[in-house]
Amino acid sequence: MLGAVCANAQETTLGGELYEGLTRKIAFERMIPPHGLEITYGKMVHIIFPSAIRYVDLGSPNLIAGKADGAENVIRVKATVKNFREETNMSVITEDGAFYTFNVKYADEPLLLNVEMTDFIHDGASVNRPNNALEVYLKELGSESPMLVRLIMKSIHKENRRTVKHIGSKAFGIQYLLRGLYSHNGLLYFHTELRNKSNVPLDIDFITFKIVDKKVAKQTAMQEQVLLPLRAYNYVTCVAGQKSGRTVFTLQKFTIPDDKQLVVEMHEKNGGRHQSFIVGNEDLVRAREIDELKVK
Repeated sequence: MLGAVCANAQETTLGGELYEGLTRKIAFERMIPPHGLEITYGKMVHIIFPSAIRYVDLGSPNLIAGKADGAENVIRVKATVKNFREETNMSVITEDGAFYTFNVKYADEPLLLNVEMTDFIHDGASVNRPNNALEVYLKELGSESPMLVRLIMKSIHKENRRTVKHIGSKAFGIQYLLRGLYSHNGLLYFHTELRNKSNVPLDIDFITFKIVDKKVAKQTAMQEQVLLPLRAYNYVTCVAGQKSGRTVFTLQKFTIPDDKQLVVEMHEKNGGRHQSFIVGNEDLVRAREIDELKVK
């Protein structure tokens, strides 16, 4: 009987190819269906993705691709030679953990020069997601799913609860508030709000998170550790007069020594209405835990 099993194992084939040992054929439902893409030599094909592009792989030197200047979620593709005959492929991974694959062929006049990929991962209806709605785990998020990170940020923003009521700043008719602080699977989520009580629009230049010594927090940037947010949901860049805007930032989990504190600063573009608030270690350790079952 054992000899029969070994004999069968030696005969296992996939698509006419002989495989050594006991091999199970990959089922059709395991396949990631590719999208068909036509490219040409004299024109550029642009593909717009729902999220920033992290990885591009081309199956042939007959293709060239790169991010569009000034855009993180647009890739441009064209042929490097005219009239190549062999079909090739291209794969793309985006920041939200989605994997896209394309079968690419040459066409003198491509039917579609500008393609928009559907945001199928975040439409909230899993039954509508195609087979290639897969999640790719990204290094900076550790063991957390990029899709779940985005859903958590979206849920925090949509629920809009103010669970932190003692952290914020107010000056020049501007308020900068920390509305909530949450924790999940090694990540921290900061729910912030900018309120513009003046009639002059507020244009945001940049926002920084940095750990500084308590004694020099308001004086110098000599001894500071800058923390870069991993993600930002609804990143506010302008708040009109008498309006407000909210953003959810995601950072790696951290704690603060007793002699230091976290300073979150908002700098106005071409203006001086800068704002900052301070978060202590006692606030971080009281961050609310996210319940995955309640994330929508």
